[in-house]
Amino acid sequence: QIRFLATVVASGGAKFKPALLAGLEYLLAAQYPNGGWPQYFPLRKDYSRHITFNDNAIVNVLGILADVAGARAPFTALDNALRTRARQAADRGHKTVLGTQIRVNGVLTGWCQQYDENTLQPAGARTYEHPSISGLETAAILTYLMKIERPDAETIAAIEAGMAWLVKSQIRGLRVEQRPDPAGPAGYDVVATPDPGAPPVWARFYDIATNKAMFSGRDGIIRSRLDEIEIERRAGYNWYGTWPRELVETQYP
Repeated sequence: QIRFLATVVASGGAKFKPALLAGLEYLLAAQYPNGGWPQYFPLRKDYSRHITFNDNAIVNVLGILADVAGARAPFTALDNALRTRARQAADRGHKTVLGTQIRVNGVLTGWCQQYDENTLQPAGARTYEHPSISGLETAAILTYLMKIERPDAETIAAIEAGMAWLVKSQIRGLRVEQRPDPAGPAGYDVVATPDPGAPPVWARFYDIATNKAMFSGRDGIIRSRLDEIEIERRAGYNWYGTWPRELVETQYP
C-alpha cells in the first residue's frame, strides 16, 4: 500500500502525500529498539509480538526503507530528514537480520520464522509452528540480502552460510503432490512419496539440532513425517516447497 501511494504521489498525486508519510511513520514507530518489527502494531498480547520474518514482514519493510533512504523511485518526493531516519531504521533492522541467523555448533545456518522480541531467540507461534529453521523464510531473507549493493563482509558471510545451509537441506527423491480426497476438509490431501526422479524440495521447518524436517498438527506434537499429522493441517499448510530453488540454481550462481 505504501509503494502504491508513493507511485501515485510521484505521478502527480500530491494530495496523497500525507497518506504516504503516515504509512512511513507507522513503519518507523513499529520498530523495536533492537531493530526488529512485530507482525502487528500496535502490539497485541499474543505471538504476533515476536520479531516476525513470516509473510516477508521484515524484509518487505527493509526494502521500502532502503528505497526511501536511497531516494529510489517511487520514493523521490521525500525530504532528507525522513531519508536519514529511514536509513537509520534500515541499518538497525539489517543488524537484527544478521544477528538472528541461527548458529548450530558454531556454524551459521538459516533463520526461524519468528524470534522472541526480548531475547532474540527462535520462538514458536501457532501450535504447529515451533522454533526451527525455516526453508521458506531463509530463502526470502537471502533474496533480500543478495539485493544489497556493496554488502559488507558480515553480510557476505551470512549469504554464503545461508546458501550452504539451503544446499545441504534440500530433500531429494521425494515427490509432494495433491491428491483428490472428497472426505478431506479441503477436498484433497497432500502426499509425500518416494520418487528418485522428483525435483528437490525443501521443508518449511527443520529441527535446529538435527536439521531433519519436522511437522506438527494442531495438537502441537512434533512429528517426523507429513502423514503423521491430521489431513486438515497436511492440506492446510505449506510443509514442503521449492521456494529456494531459483536461489540455488540461478540467482546465487
